[in-house]
Order: sequence, then structure tokens, then C-alpha cells
Amino acid sequence: MSYEELLTELSLADERFVVMTAENRALIRNLPQLLGKRFIDTGITEQTMIGAAAGLALRNRIPVVHALASFLSMRAFEFIRTDAGIPSLPVKLSAFIPGLLSDANGPTHQAIEDVSIMRGIPNMTVFAPADEDDMVKMMPEIWASPKPAYTRINTRKTSYVHAPFEPGKAEVIEQGTDVTILTYGLLFEQALIATEILKSEGLSVGLINMRSLKPVDEQAILKAVDQSELIVTLEDHFLTGGLYTIVAEVLLKHQKTAKVLPFALNEKWFKPALLPAVIEYEGFSGKQVAEVILGYQTNHIQPEILKPQFAE
Repeated sequence: MSYEELLTELSLADERFVVMTAENRALIRNLPQLLGKRFIDTGITEQTMIGAAAGLALRNRIPVVHALASFLSMRAFEFIRTDAGIPSLPVKLSAFIPGLLSDANGPTHQAIEDVSIMRGIPNMTVFAPADEDDMVKMMPEIWASPKPAYTRINTRKTSYVHAPFEPGKAEVIEQGTDVTILTYGLLFEQALIATEILKSEGLSVGLINMRSLKPVDEQAILKAVDQSELIVTLEDHFLTGGLYTIVAEVLLKHQKTAKVLPFALNEKWFKPALLPAVIEYEGFSGKQVAEVILGYQTNHIQPEILKPQFAE
């Protein structure tokens, strides 16, 4: 089942659903003719869309809004914070092409600080499916919640079949004593590859899909820290404010320390290209991740993306 098929099924069964978009219909092209007045395109007006969605939520509707992740999280930030977050209204934000999924676009269209921005809003929940199967299993629970929600939409198909979803719970794929990789969203694919490479080198490797970033599964993080010598965070997001920061917050809260090796974008936007080339260029491929982890295990060599960048 696709995102559109799921939303169609739920919307036709429950008249509280109102589907909205700021002139971004890529995920929902067939819904206007099916939903009639319950489909609203506000045009390129993300702020207006959020204000209208909040009004609908006050009237017992479930507005599911769609826009590019960069504009939804940044252009409409104040409206999301004030109209949806503070009153804790069930406005459901579907953020299209987040992170590296914006592959061929430049910095203006790259949402690589969105997790940090959205999880800072009171009452907001934040989710990042690993692929289409994960997303379809997650969305019914997300849309059923009375809280506002921001979801990094991910329609990529993989062969992995995910476990049922529970908000606030991570999906533990494997447990390991040498290394545990924590990841979310698009890079779950690469984490699977890295895991197999590391296992072939004789390491005991854990892998956790941190699909719920707020609320976050603190116990899954703490258990991984207790079991593994090294924790790796892998994310298509800025180093600041994303999963690396979340792990640091959890460790500090529980007065624990750990060896943590982060893979993230270190205060720079990624180079636009087709997705496979972006992943390779920025050092996020499964093979590259595995090589860096092996190098770190042997010599404590940090990945290039974390080394200081100096202008020439």
C-alpha cells in the first residue's frame, strides 16, 4: 500500500480527515476528485495553510497538510509553533523530500535542520520512517493521535519488512556488543548494508531504527549503550539538534557516558546531485560507513565530515 492509498482509505472511512496542500500534490494527485471539499490547495502559502489547518482542528477535523519539508519546517515555523504546537492541536504535517531525499536541490530546498526545529516546539511529535513499508505502518497511529505531528515522508521501497509501530518506541533490528548503529529515515538502507559488512568482519553489530524521534525511546538508547562498546548515529541532518544531540541529551539525563561516533552534516549543506551520488559524495553509503567504523575501532579515526572545515 502506498501513502496515497492509505490516506484515501482512511479519509473515505472518516469524514474528519481534511487533506491540504500548499501546491504540492506529488503524494496525493488522485485525492481532489475523491474528497471534493475535503481537499484544499491553498497555493504557495504554507503559513496560510497551517493557520487554516489549526482552525479545522479546532472544529474536530484531522487536517493532514502537505508541503516540501524545507518550506513546511522553516517558512511556516511560527504558525506551526503558535497555531498548532502551543494549543496542541492535531495538525498532521507531511513533509515531502526531507534530508537527502531533496537530492538534486540546493540549500534553499534542503531540509536538514527540520528535526531540530520541529522537536523544539512544545507538544509537537516528530517521526521519520525508514521506507514506504515503515511509513504505511506508522501513519495510522500518527494520524490517530490527538497531538500535532511532523513526519519526514519517505516513499522509497526496500525489501525490509518492518515491525508494527508504537509512538515513542524504536524498532530494534539487531542487538550487538561491539557496535550499535542508531539511524532513521532514508539512511536506514545504508545502515543495513553497513551492518552486514561489519558482521562479515567478525563484529557483533546492533541496528536500531529510531523511527520515533519525539517522543524518543530512551530505554532502547540506554540498553544499546549498556550492551555495546561503540554507539554510531547515522542521519541525513545537521549534527546539531538531530539524533546525535538526542542521544547526548538522553545520556546526560541518565548520568551515563558512552563512545559515540556520529555521521551527520557538519554545518554544511550537501552537494546537489542524483541521490546515489549525493550519498556517496557525502560519505553516507553503507560501505563508507562500515569502513569508518572499522577505522575508528582500530585507530579512533573520525570521519571526514566531522573534521573542521577551513576556508582556503
